[in-house]
Formats: sequence, structure tokens, C-alpha cells
Amino acid sequence: MSDRLARVALMRVAEPGDAMMGRLVAAHGPQAAVARIREGRPEPGLAGWFADSPHREPAGSRHERLTARLGRMFASWAARLETADPVRDLAEGERRGARLVVPGDSEWPTQLDDLGESRPHALWLHGEADLRFSCLRSVAVVGSRAATPYGTHVAAEFGAGLSERGWAVISGGAYGIDGAAHRGALAGETPTVVVLACGADVAYPSAHHSLFAAVRSQGVLVSECPMGATPTRPRFLIRNRLIAALSRGTVVIEAAVRSGALNTAGHAVSLNRHLAAVPGPVTSETSAGCHRLIRQGRAVCVTTPEEMIELVGAMGGDLAPEPRGPVLPRDRLSPEIRRVLEAVPARTGTGPATVAVAAGVDLDTVLSCLGALAAAGYVERVPRGWRLRPGGSPDR
Repeated sequence: MSDRLARVALMRVAEPGDAMMGRLVAAHGPQAAVARIREGRPEPGLAGWFADSPHREPAGSRHERLTARLGRMFASWAARLETADPVRDLAEGERRGARLVVPGDSEWPTQLDDLGESRPHALWLHGEADLRFSCLRSVAVVGSRAATPYGTHVAAEFGAGLSERGWAVISGGAYGIDGAAHRGALAGETPTVVVLACGADVAYPSAHHSLFAAVRSQGVLVSECPMGATPTRPRFLIRNRLIAALSRGTVVIEAAVRSGALNTAGHAVSLNRHLAAVPGPVTSETSAGCHRLIRQGRAVCVTTPEEMIELVGAMGGDLAPEPRGPVLPRDRLSPEIRRVLEAVPARTGTGPATVAVAAGVDLDTVLSCLGALAAAGYVERVPRGWRLRPGGSPDR
């Protein structure tokens, strides 16, 4: 059995993210791991790989318990291996237009190595975009499935803004924030990446069938599950580590305190990826998780795609513009003229000498400034001196 076929078999044998299987493959390679599972002979030393917390039981009995647990795992893997047909799986995937990538292939994203023992054995890709190239400049956009109109609007704006600036959007293709972010990204020319919790040939949710078709033409669908695999709740949570690992950073848009998006945020932090959150209304429960991330200092507050790019982009090269208010005509006045203008009364007129005392300047300067202000329409001369011109300074 070749290395590729062995990895296809392992996708059937173990659940995604199985760290014990990852350790077995790391120690012996995929082909030898399959052979050991088929023969049902785990090494006695493998029992020490379990990361259980210490127990008060004697060391000998604990070793026996862990050995028994390892034996049950091998028995479960062996039962799945009996029904696995990697040659058929490989042919079926290729027949459906998907392609298999494994570690060492040119399209394999090397940042997945940061996952260590829970790194995928292989990935099924379905789409025109190159996964590794797409993820070089990418942002994960995640959030609530039960998104509010505010959340879907912001997610679409982030997706479109990132795509327009050459940043790929990575998400899970779910309802709510995920779907809005993907649709926004499709408005640009940069690929978008959907990481599935099921087989690459399964459209879940089914209502996103047309969305996934659009992604295949302008991006790529990614799955670490075998063809035909259906989604389960654990697979959704395990899938989130891939979303965090593939991207340069993650932004959370709307997440309740028990949202699955916070699981992705946790993976981003553990992988030393940038984490950001978009604030929402303080009365909104769907933004409570975002606010908690910001309050705890785990996430940076961002409000625009440009601010997210500044966080994950090149230091000093992807700075977001500072928000500024409108520049009013009054802002262009010199400090001296503004002081004179502030000293001119609004209703009754007053003489230049009084204005000079109030402004703290000499009489010649006041006369010069009053002439300039009158020409600009800020003040007018009246029988008793000078006053502000009614309606002449709307920016006051």
C-alpha cells in the first residue's frame, strides 16, 4: 500500500483530529500504522502516550488500564479498517472532481504542521483555487449561525473588503456569519475557502448548495473527512482547528457566550494566531462572546476590514487609515484668526478694542483679522461695531 492510499485509509479509520492516531503515524509512518492496526499489535510503550491527569492508583494498575484502553482503540480502528477501501475512495473522489493533497505535496499548507499530533492525514479539495497559495494571505471570519441583520451586514462587508484587498476569506460555510462572509468574498476576485465538517461531496447545509458551487469556481472546498461522510457535532468543533490554523488570523463577528465560534477563537490563541472581535450592541446577547474576548484582552477590537488587515498584515506596510471627522472651513483658519472670531459676539455689536482685549491680541491684529473674517463671511459690521454674521459660520 502506498503512502497516499494509507492516508486515505486512515481517514476512514480514525476520527478527524485523533491525537493518538497522529502519534502512531508520527512514530511509524502511515503505511506502518495501517499494518499495525490490521495486525492488532500496539506497542506496549504506546500506553504512555495518553495525556491523562495523574491518578492516585498504583503505577502498575494505571499502566494496565491505559494498555487496555489502547487495546480497545486498536480494536475499533481495526473494525473500521476492515470495511475501508482506499482505492475505491481515491477513485470516487477523483470521479467527483476532487483532488487529494497530503503532507509534502506542493499544495499542502505547511502551517497545518502547527497542529502537531492532530494534523490531518490528508485533505480532499474541490475547487479551482490553490489552497496553499490562497492561505498565504488569509483571514478566518467566524460567528453565530443565528446571526442578526447587523451581523450578516458586517460579515458581508468584511468578506468583500478583505477580498478586494487581496486577502482570502476562510470560514465554515454555515448559516449566518459564515455564509455572509463567503458571499461578500465572492464579490471580489480573491479566492474564498470553505472548511467542511463532512465529505467534500456532501453539501451541508443543503440550502448552501449554490453557494458551494460558486466557491468551487472561485475558491476551494476543504475536507479532512472521507467522501460521503456526514457532519456530526464533534466534527464541527474539530473542524474549527483547521479554520484557525489555515489563516493568518481570526475575526469573530457576533458570538454568544456558548457559541462554537469561540471554539475557533480558542484554537487561534493556542496556535499563536492573531485574534480579533467586532463589537456589537451592548444589549445584544449574540455579541456577548465578542465583548468578553475583548474585555479579557484575548482579542483586538476591530471595526473595519482595514483594521483586520493591519493586525495580520506586514508590520508598517498594511496600516489602516485613522478615522477622521470632516474638515470644516473653520479648521483652515489660523489660530490667531480663530481667537479673534471666538471673541466676536453673536448678537450685539462690539468695538475692535473690546475684541482685542477678549482675544488677547493687539488692535492692529484685530483689525486685520476682522477684515479677513468679513471677507470670508464670518462677521459683519453693524452700527455698534462687529458681530457674527447670522448664518455665516455654519461650522461654528
